[in-house]
Amino acid sequence: MADLETFRSETRAWLEANCPEEMRQPVRDEEDVYWGGRNAKFKNDAQKSWFEACVAKGYTVPAWPKAYGGAGLEPAEAKILREEMARIGARPPLSSFGIWMLGPALLKFGTEEQKVHYLGEIARGEIRWCQGYSEPGSGSDLVSMQTFGEDKGDHWVVNGQKIWTSYADEADWIFCLVRTDKANKYQGITFMLFDMMTPGVSTKPILLISGNSPFCETFFDDVKVPKDQHVGEINRGWDVAKYLLGHEREMISGAGGGDRTSAIGATMKRHAAKDGGELDPMLRAELAMFDIDALAYGAMGEKFLDEIKVGKAHPAQPNMMKYVGTELNKRRHELMMSVGGSRSLEWDSEETSGGKPSRGWLRTKANSIEGGTSEVMLNVISKRILELPGD
Repeated sequence: MADLETFRSETRAWLEANCPEEMRQPVRDEEDVYWGGRNAKFKNDAQKSWFEACVAKGYTVPAWPKAYGGAGLEPAEAKILREEMARIGARPPLSSFGIWMLGPALLKFGTEEQKVHYLGEIARGEIRWCQGYSEPGSGSDLVSMQTFGEDKGDHWVVNGQKIWTSYADEADWIFCLVRTDKANKYQGITFMLFDMMTPGVSTKPILLISGNSPFCETFFDDVKVPKDQHVGEINRGWDVAKYLLGHEREMISGAGGGDRTSAIGATMKRHAAKDGGELDPMLRAELAMFDIDALAYGAMGEKFLDEIKVGKAHPAQPNMMKYVGTELNKRRHELMMSVGGSRSLEWDSEETSGGKPSRGWLRTKANSIEGGTSEVMLNVISKRILELPGD
């Protein structure tokens, strides 16, 4: 216990010395989030210095081993770091699908060479990843996917299409599910990694009702993928895919904290006061109830993270976290719209940063679809956690 208190004191001092004041403010726009990658640019010197300090300390991926760019923190230490960063409102130094999804899969299924190479690049923000899972007609029923890799000896030739590929137009590499055996539905999929600059790869952005979107369609036309660029066994990529999906759903849910489930009551009250008004008592009660639920969800997220570190988490718990986090985020934006009144419906003015409230509210409608629909999540919860009878 004394060692952990010492670690907390040292962590607090390090954060005070290295996290600039600008990096302790709420994220206001896309440029406030640093994704890394080949073409990444820092918004300002504060963002750059915070990122570089965390890379040097291993704090972009604090729980990863030092050999792979992390800080090698024990679970209790990583939890303290999260708590201390939350205490000062520190922004994540690096946002990355490589950290949230591919990294855990590589740690479990990757070769030592793959871990050293790819995890190091991810930790240093040198490579930006996107995910190639869903296809037209193969979303919730992912194993029906048709993107096919033809074996050409020392490489595959991949043809097919992926959809809802977040940030594919800005990514450097893709981790992708490719069918390599048409005769076996589950044990005929290979988990591949390849460069988005490979000839034959193209992307097309998808516009949502919010007026913008990170989603893309991604097309593969005779794309050559070397045989050593797969994770896990050939034709056993579904094992990797299922493991990664748990981390994706945890990421979407905002498990362990983050803006999407943070308390908003006090903030909304300040906004109302700034505008010279008072919140309606019924609305105040709804905000208070949301904050209680958000705090409970945060506690549940911490418990889940503790359990998964020691191998005691239920395999279907990420589905529950994803569903609850999705519903909380939708409620959060509904309440923000209610507090803003008719002004929240505005779409273009500078006063609302180009309609940020309404666009954000519309964007949340996709939360119950991406990463597994809410209906599918509830089915999994009923069968795997509640053990209710199926159809």
